[in-house]
Formats: sequence, structure tokens, C-alpha cells
Amino acid sequence: MGRWALDVAFVWKAVLTLGLVLLYYCFSIGITFYNKWLTKSFHFPLFMTMLHLAVIFLFSALSRALVQCSSHRARVVLSWTDYLRRVAPTALATALDVGLSNWSFLYITVSLYTMTKSSAVLFILIFSLIFKLEELRAALVLVVLLIAGGLFMFTYKSTQFNMEGFALVLGASFIGGIRWTLTQILLQKAELGLQNPIDTMFHLQPLMFLGLFPLFAVFEGLHLSTSEKIFRFQDTGLLLRVLGSLFLGGILAFGLGFSEFLLVSRTSSLTLSIAGIFKEVCTLLLAAHLLGDQISLLNWLGFALCLSGISLHVALKALHSRGDGGPKPSKGLGSSPDLELLLRNSQQEEDDNEEDEYFVAQGQL
Repeated sequence: MGRWALDVAFVWKAVLTLGLVLLYYCFSIGITFYNKWLTKSFHFPLFMTMLHLAVIFLFSALSRALVQCSSHRARVVLSWTDYLRRVAPTALATALDVGLSNWSFLYITVSLYTMTKSSAVLFILIFSLIFKLEELRAALVLVVLLIAGGLFMFTYKSTQFNMEGFALVLGASFIGGIRWTLTQILLQKAELGLQNPIDTMFHLQPLMFLGLFPLFAVFEGLHLSTSEKIFRFQDTGLLLRVLGSLFLGGILAFGLGFSEFLLVSRTSSLTLSIAGIFKEVCTLLLAAHLLGDQISLLNWLGFALCLSGISLHVALKALHSRGDGGPKPSKGLGSSPDLELLLRNSQQEEDDNEEDEYFVAQGQL
């Protein structure tokens, strides 16, 4: 009877993990293709990103209110001093990362975007070394060389290469390295109480919106104000369809962050990292099949080389976590790692300790 119960528990956990991975894939791959599709007809990616931020803030605030009503515990609210001094740098870097990523969809294919965005791991490693979050080791140098070499091979003589779009997404990856490093530092400050990603998203979105607004005003403000799709609309139905499409993208963006949190809180950050590797493969295969992206043998070899570097990095992190017993983040006010409405039952002690790693396990929103 005991053996049967263990088998049932194992099967149930495997099914649950698979379901959470598929949910994560739906949101992550879905928003990539959705944003690419939307920018073909709506050429204002910065405005689109700002609307997504507003939707994420709205759903984050709603989630916090529901959790607070359910648990009768106050959620963390930062003082203006901490908010501006400690959250603002992370928010600005995140806004630029997401904004430039969406901007690049105007020029490049999904496959080139996916491959180049994977290089964020490279910059995360570099900035982790600069901020002394990682120690320089020969294995890390090998990871950097594999990812950089793979990126070069993928873009070398690519038939659908666009320098402007490549520069935008590479810049986003570079800023993403700063973003995730600052995010890790932010989450490790236990006194701020932002270990729960819903609280983090709630506090980041307003500053991200303000940080992205000057870039929007310079590059899209005038064009958007004269566009018949938004401000000078003549067809109310068209306006509602455009706003509905943008709102749906915001829901996907919120769902991506939330599905990442669900996956890592019920499994581990290692599971999210491994799932992210296979997600890149799925994205490239879908881009080649559905969108007709042209990928040569050399490009595939470069992608394989880059994935091997990312896989090595994931394996090193796993060994490091096993060696030191895993990270032990402190818990702050109102930041229990459960999102009580959904994860009230059967939350394991060791899974709690993985929560603050989920931000740095994946180099995109």
C-alpha cells in the first residue's frame, strides 16, 4: 500500500510538473509570436510595451488585493526612499530590456530574436562577475566562449539578418544582463520584503512605465498622435480591436511572469532553466515551420553551440546548489513564497528556498 501510494504521488507530481511546463511554454512562446504578429500591423512597439506594463500592474495589484483578503496579512509597501533608490535602477533596466526587445520585432525574425536573446545568459554571467555574485572559474569562461561562439555562427551569413534589429535585441540582452543582476541583488535584500514576484512586479511596473516614456515620446509620440489607429481614429471598431489586441498582449505578459513563478515554486529554478532550454528549441522549430524563417546548417550548429553553453551553465548552477545546500533567502513582510490563493497546499520547505532564483534562471520577461 505504501509503495502504491508513493507511485501515485510520483505520477501526480510528474503530471503536475508537465502541466506547469506546458503552461509556461504557452505564455512564453505565445507572447513571442503574438508580439511579432502584432508589430506587423501595429508599428508602435514602445506604446505596446507601455500598455503591457499598465496591464501587468493592474493584475498585480488585483492579485495582491485578493491575497491580502484571503490571508488577512498586509502586503509589503516600500517607502518612497527605498522605492526610488533601490527599485528604480532595476525598473529602468527592465523597461529598456523589454522595450528594446519588442522594438526589434519590427526588423528581425523570431528565430534571430530567440537566438540573440539567449545570449542574455552571457551578459548575466559577465555582470555577475563584475558585481561579485559569481567567482571567476574556468568553467564560466568556457560557458562564455560557447555562447559567444554560437551567437556568431548563428548570425554569420544569415539570409534574414537585419543589423538594426540585431543591434536592438543585442542591446536588450546586454541591458538584460544588468537587469537580472540588479533583480537578484534586489531580491536578496530581505529587509525590502520583495521575495514574492507579485510584489516585485507591482512595485516595478510604475517606474518601468515612467522610464520608458521618454523613449516613447521621442521615437513614437508624434507618429502615434497622428495615427488613425489610435489618437486620430475614425473607425471606433478598429480602435477597439487595436486596444483589445494590446490588452491581450498585456495578459500574456502577466501570465508569463506568473507561470514562471508557479513552475519554480512547485518544482525548482533548475526545472525552469531546463524547460527554458527546450523552449528555445521549440520556438526555433515553430518559427521555421510557421513563419518560414530560413535557418541554415551553420545557423543550427551555432544554436546548438549556444545551447550547450547555456546547458553547461545550468548544470554548474545545479552542482553548486547541491554543494552548498542551496540558497537560503530570508523572508520579509508579506512576502511568503506561496501566492496563498494558489499554493496554499503541499508547499515543500526546500521549494521555498528556490523562489528568488527564478528571476535569474531565465533571461527574458
